[in-house]
Amino acid sequence: MKILIIQQKMVGDVLTSSILFEALRKKYPEAELHYLIYPHTKPVVENNPFIDKVIEYAPKIGKDPVKFLKFLNFIRGESYSEIIDIYSKISSGIIASYSGASIRLGFQKNYTRPFYTQTFNYKENPETHAGLAIENRMQVLKGLDQDFPKELKPKIYISSEEKKVFRNRLQKQGVDLDQPIIMCGVLGSSSKKSYPGSYMSCLLDELINKVPGAQILFNYLPWQATEAQNIYNQCDPGTQSRIFMDIYENSLKGFILNAANCDLYFGNEGGAANIMKALEIPTFSIHSPIVKKNYWAIYEDEAKHISVHLEDFHPDLFKSCPPKFSKQKNAELYQKLTPKLIKLKLNEFLKNLEI
Repeated sequence: MKILIIQQKMVGDVLTSSILFEALRKKYPEAELHYLIYPHTKPVVENNPFIDKVIEYAPKIGKDPVKFLKFLNFIRGESYSEIIDIYSKISSGIIASYSGASIRLGFQKNYTRPFYTQTFNYKENPETHAGLAIENRMQVLKGLDQDFPKELKPKIYISSEEKKVFRNRLQKQGVDLDQPIIMCGVLGSSSKKSYPGSYMSCLLDELINKVPGAQILFNYLPWQATEAQNIYNQCDPGTQSRIFMDIYENSLKGFILNAANCDLYFGNEGGAANIMKALEIPTFSIHSPIVKKNYWAIYEDEAKHISVHLEDFHPDLFKSCPPKFSKQKNAELYQKLTPKLIKLKLNEFLKNLEI
């Protein structure tokens, strides 16, 4: 048995889909398990004991017919017996179909259905506290056997030595390791997934007010540096003194190792929040109005992991919303998710953690 799992796209997607390898390894200990992902997402699955091989698929390959055909031939040459395509888009469907695997599993979409031997519909309501992102992925394994768990937790595997190196580095950069260290996802992966800057600065002031000794590290994409600086500039001077703007890792691996030395995650929901959960670090996340909370609110327990969505406070605003609404509508709804709405839940969260 030789299985390929395809999960292109973002870091959070790749991390979440990695749970399938643990389930498969426990069910089929002798199977050879490969993972096809984008190169920049590789750090979240490094050292994963359940993955035998990572196949890096650069996005530019699919845009070059010659390179794409060469890659397809490489996949066919691997002689996979099963393909599990979690991405389930045209490009990945072609890869699955061309592989020659006798079993090809994916999600039900009219434009990709012919590529697979069996497809699965996305669930609309979660059955466990794991959330839909987890449950949807796990259900695909039913194409191999019915006896798989409904949910598993994503994990990131780093060595104690790696963590220690970055811990020492933080200390040399002026961080007091005896005081709480908070990783702040100050911006999301796009403007559609970023809490308004003026609101974020207000919540950072609240965070420092409630946790006076806290030290804050900012996480954002390299091209968002100006936006991150603007949010910093809007914070109170006392808050600014607790933010280490000079501590920033350009690489995903560096971020993971910095994150592993933090005591808390606060900020926009996304890949960073999922990484912190996989590292077993408490999280308080803010969802974009455009993203359904029950999909990415994985393993939330109202204690160690909490998130907020405008729908929590104003469900009436979403009764007439279409499944997908405009960027302008998203920005309008973001403005209604005021810091005042979030502060009460944030303060309860911090109190329960006793941070």
